[in-house]
Amino acid sequence: MVGTHLTSVAASLQIYTLTGSSVQVGLMSLVLGLSLLVGLVTGGLLADRADRRKVMLVTRAVTAVVIAGLAVNAALPDPQVWFVFVAAVLAGFTAGLGGPALMAATPALVAPGQLAAAGALTTLTAQLGGMVGPSLAGVIAAGPGVAWCFAIDAAIYVVGLALLAPLPKLAPEGPAEAQHPLKAMGEGLRFLRGNQVVAGLLLIDVCAVVFAMPYALFPELGTEHFGGGPSTVGLLYTAPAVGSFFGALTSGWTGRVHHTGRALIGAVAVWGVAITCFGLSPNLGLALVFLALAGLGDTASEILRRALLQHYTPDRLQGRVGSLWLAQATAGPSVGNVEAGLVAKALGSSSGAVVLGGVVCLAGLGALALAMPGLRKATLSRPPDADGDERAAPAEASPAAD
Repeated sequence: MVGTHLTSVAASLQIYTLTGSSVQVGLMSLVLGLSLLVGLVTGGLLADRADRRKVMLVTRAVTAVVIAGLAVNAALPDPQVWFVFVAAVLAGFTAGLGGPALMAATPALVAPGQLAAAGALTTLTAQLGGMVGPSLAGVIAAGPGVAWCFAIDAAIYVVGLALLAPLPKLAPEGPAEAQHPLKAMGEGLRFLRGNQVVAGLLLIDVCAVVFAMPYALFPELGTEHFGGGPSTVGLLYTAPAVGSFFGALTSGWTGRVHHTGRALIGAVAVWGVAITCFGLSPNLGLALVFLALAGLGDTASEILRRALLQHYTPDRLQGRVGSLWLAQATAGPSVGNVEAGLVAKALGSSSGAVVLGGVVCLAGLGALALAMPGLRKATLSRPPDADGDERAAPAEASPAAD
């Protein structure tokens, strides 16, 4: 994760240095995001047909070569902007291609009772990478140069390949079916419709990240509502990350809780309540406390959602369902930030938009909890049935599933 942030920050710095245009930096991020989404959809299908270990090894090897190419390009007397964009497309696509395989492989390597712990470790690693990576990239870029950021990340990928190589073959269970890609993806969507737990996991995330995602409003809130400057805005962005990191450090309870579904609903409720209170906060100190609390709830819910998704999804569908979850996790916050900006403009109040988003999140959460008893009863302490479904009313009977 540290290496990923090294490359992300270094590429943005290089693009801006070469072009002097923030628009070009934004375009690179857009290209990266779109190629990532395409890779996720393709990778979901591939992870349910091929040896997941081989998919992870090949995609990471290709990514290592691409990033090494970025290092060579950056070291040239005249680095080429077009190469950075091409590399962004390739790196985004291969990252998306390998992501579902990694997620699908986890249940085969980890016992059901340890899925939450594995998710906590993944989240903790991501939080550490998010905290250390960008700062380290800035230091390296200001010193030896951006080429070293890329070179270090490429080396980290090589180390990762060495760690993945000893894994056993991780082929999907059952015979591989030669389905048309659209038909195969349709099978994954039908599974979602017929499974209250897995469908509920995706819908509950929509409530949180689409309706109550305030990050796009932080610049306005920091400067106008709290009367600060860039440092205040930086604190607003930092507070949720601090809460998330603390949540990951103290997440051991997620693997021991029996009523996992209820714990998940509670964690999302913490997010919604904290975001609402953040919007109502009269001063910066209180706002930071509530944002940290929101980050803590978000981390707990992410760990529980990932564990339940992997537990209740049959092995033959792990790749496709995992790719849908990863795609939503990638696109959802962006949609939520756009929604927050539009609502703030319509209301004429950024704090009002935050409060409204938190309330809508809680209302949607309550509706899902009532409409989907299977989600409330979900647990990691007993196995799902052969179809990966919770022994509760099927999702077709739930109005929330339509």
